[in-house]
Amino acid sequence: MLIHQRTLQKEASLCGTGLHTGKECVITFKPAPVNYGYRFVRTDVENSPEIPALIENVVDVLRGTTIALNDVKVHTTEHVLGALYGLQIDNCRIEMSGPEPPVMDGSSHPFAEALLEAGFQEQDEPKNYLVIDETIEYHDAENGVDIVALPLDSFRITVMVDYKNPALGSQHSGLFDLDKEFFKEFSSSRTFCFLSEVEELANQGIIKGGDINNAIVIVDKTMCEEELAELGKKLGLESDNLVLGENGILNNRELRFKNEPARHKLLDLLGDIALLGMPLKAQVLGARPGHASNVEFVKQLKKYADRNKLARQYQHEKKAGVIFDINAIQKILPHRYPFLLIDKIVEFKLDEKIVSIKNVTINEPFFQGHFPGNPIMPGVLILEAMAQTGGIMMLNGNDNIKESVVYFMGIDKARFRKPVLPGDTLVIEATLTNKRRNVCQFDAKAFVRGELVCEASLMATVAPKNK
Repeated sequence: MLIHQRTLQKEASLCGTGLHTGKECVITFKPAPVNYGYRFVRTDVENSPEIPALIENVVDVLRGTTIALNDVKVHTTEHVLGALYGLQIDNCRIEMSGPEPPVMDGSSHPFAEALLEAGFQEQDEPKNYLVIDETIEYHDAENGVDIVALPLDSFRITVMVDYKNPALGSQHSGLFDLDKEFFKEFSSSRTFCFLSEVEELANQGIIKGGDINNAIVIVDKTMCEEELAELGKKLGLESDNLVLGENGILNNRELRFKNEPARHKLLDLLGDIALLGMPLKAQVLGARPGHASNVEFVKQLKKYADRNKLARQYQHEKKAGVIFDINAIQKILPHRYPFLLIDKIVEFKLDEKIVSIKNVTINEPFFQGHFPGNPIMPGVLILEAMAQTGGIMMLNGNDNIKESVVYFMGIDKARFRKPVLPGDTLVIEATLTNKRRNVCQFDAKAFVRGELVCEASLMATVAPKNK
């Protein structure tokens, strides 16, 4: 894989009609400096606002991925971003004279051709790869969607689709080398939909720029000539332009690849992964992906990236099975002996869950006075260890960590199930249940040898120091 970031040597422009908005648009790709990423620029809007192509700016996933900033939108970003990501371009300014990129032929190929013609410029800055070293997964049982990222020191992606349609059936496709395969094997795969969907979308006025030349329409229902003629009118076509087709595809259009739909789903997933804002080193496996699931999966990747960024900031020496050791914890929490009550963090999902370890030894200062003949860890200190665990989860989402402190606001439903004795190892799990501004609620449980010893619901706030 490439080592340095790359941008374009010169500008490249294309023009056409947006698939859903039906509005004309000129799109111009321009070189950009290092660490610029992908930014869409709406030149048709006053002051030409920029919308960074980042997952936090996604506002809609209906029939495409739409991003927005301050109410300025860019619709159907995935084909443009798929071309940029597939060609391993890191930095590009994307100027647009309308709200949606041209649909062109329904694939990324026209964009990729224009980008290749513009040429690439290697930049004096290394790529900021997100290296996956654990399994990251998204699962949607209701829709039968699974997307997984596995550790790999390169990038591979495999997609499976299954629509239970005779013309489509089960298909899969895999891309194993962006350099060798993306442009020739995947960029030209076109978007597809079912005839029943076209009719519904046409009735809703959603595909104002759609026609039979920029999408593969799979026949999943029978329609008489009158119904086809009516559909043609809604699409702005002549009635004799539409026939059901004998190969299961409207107007008997030929596929560019036998598994073109699966390849296009892979292309869409690439375009949505681009919203991570950094290239990925991983093996990605997707079963029945779509834009909604892609975006949720990328959100999981983003949380993993943020957690790793924080870990690198405080945990300078990487240790197996440890996110933060005691030295890192002391950089995050203000507590010190004898009130620092956790020893390490072994699991951390940003804004979701954190797991800490507290080794309870006979040398703890509280054992000298708390039932010295029958030493038991005070329950209030178990609660304090829970609070410190949750505090790390809260502070690690704060940019001004050194100037902030976590304060307890409330304890509810505290229950002490079993005594904690010298020699025990407390495993504390804290799960975020609610977050509003700087106030968080989380449920915490403490275990010893897998048995629940204490549980409580806690509330805390992050506030500036000295206030």
